[in-house]
Amino acid sequence: MTRIAISYVSTGLVFLALDAVWLTVMGRVLYLPALGPMLQQPFNMAPAVLFYLIYVAGIVFFAVEPAAQSGQWSTALLRGAVLGFVAYATYDLTNQATLKGWPVLVTMADLAWGTLVTGASALLGHVLSGVILGWLGR
Repeated sequence: MTRIAISYVSTGLVFLALDAVWLTVMGRVLYLPALGPMLQQPFNMAPAVLFYLIYVAGIVFFAVEPAAQSGQWSTALLRGAVLGFVAYATYDLTNQATLKGWPVLVTMADLAWGTLVTGASALLGHVLSGVILGWLGR
């Protein structure tokens, strides 16, 4: 249980930090110009927090824990990248299918970002968890 909790917090901190940088930069450059009137101002914090809590659990379950069990960092990276691609594709392609004016550019950028950030978060969460568990002697 300790390993999972440490993996969850480690992965969550990495994902949140990377995504905060992305959203800060790309919010002005991509999302605001492309989605303008569709964006809720200010954004609704409760669903955002819920997303992060659920998504990080998914990263740990599908990528970080399998990597811990296999002892292979590449498992975290590959499984995280695949999870990110599938999750972000689900969101963006559904929006593309159901919302008028959903930009293809946003879909392409999100697919690339989701793949990258989830793979990197899984990998760094796995590595950081191992370091912390090593410090704790576990």
